[in-house]
Amino acid sequence: MAAPLPDSTLFAPAAGAAAFTAERPRRRAYNLDIWIPAAILVIIFAGCFLWPLIGPVPPPVGGSILSAGAPMFSPGHFLGTDPVGNDIFSRILYGGQVSMEVALAVNAIGLVIGGGLGSIAGYAGGIVDAVIMRVIDVLIAFPFLVLALAISQGLGPNERDVIWALSFFSVPAFARISRAGTLRLHGQTFMLAARLSGTRPWRMLLRHVTPNVMPQVATFALLGMGVTVILEGALDFLGLGIPDPSPSWGNMIALGQGTLSAQPSLVVVPSVFLFVTVVALNLLGDALRARWGTQ
Repeated sequence: MAAPLPDSTLFAPAAGAAAFTAERPRRRAYNLDIWIPAAILVIIFAGCFLWPLIGPVPPPVGGSILSAGAPMFSPGHFLGTDPVGNDIFSRILYGGQVSMEVALAVNAIGLVIGGGLGSIAGYAGGIVDAVIMRVIDVLIAFPFLVLALAISQGLGPNERDVIWALSFFSVPAFARISRAGTLRLHGQTFMLAARLSGTRPWRMLLRHVTPNVMPQVATFALLGMGVTVILEGALDFLGLGIPDPSPSWGNMIALGQGTLSAQPSLVVVPSVFLFVTVVALNLLGDALRARWGTQ
């Protein structure tokens, strides 16, 4: 009689150990996906907003014509100077403040107004949902960039009006994201229990809908900030955003293209900062979306 074969389960790795070893690299990968772009953004934010307060940074305008056109790594001018003597590093920092302020303000307006309208439409349904979403559909139907150019041209080239021009398009996007998340909550056990207990609609929105929709809206806001930085730079490049001599990454690129062959750093440096900021925002948004399981 043949000897019985050994039990294969004795040699198989425990299910818990396999799950642990599979989860550990996945969790480590998620952490790297989050922390690397987050660290880049913290450095950029801290540099733009804190360095001018604590570091020896010259003013972004009013430079001396005697130091005009200084190359990179010149004494006292780390990134050189522009054709009128303004320090490029200083203009990068102050221009970054403008881009970050516009991106934060535009997405905050979209989150509050658009997210609120979307949650109300998804929760109320019926005629309320139909009216709100038809208005949103009308806003989405307008050509995005063309209307932004028209609004900026009509309101005037300054930071406040750029914010309102771009917010006009952030509201519909946030409304759709928020409404979709709210509709997914219908029929959930905790929502039914809250309704049966007599919870008022505004309390349902604040205590049950908003916390569950916020991860989707927050990840979308990070991606939206990247898009806003690009659009703000495009408006500045076309002369419809922040007017010269006030610094912004977009108008620095526009002003530098006239001397691109003689001093390419005037275009390359702000382009690199804009590129790195947008990529970091997109990577962080994608990582958080994967981590939270949002769509």
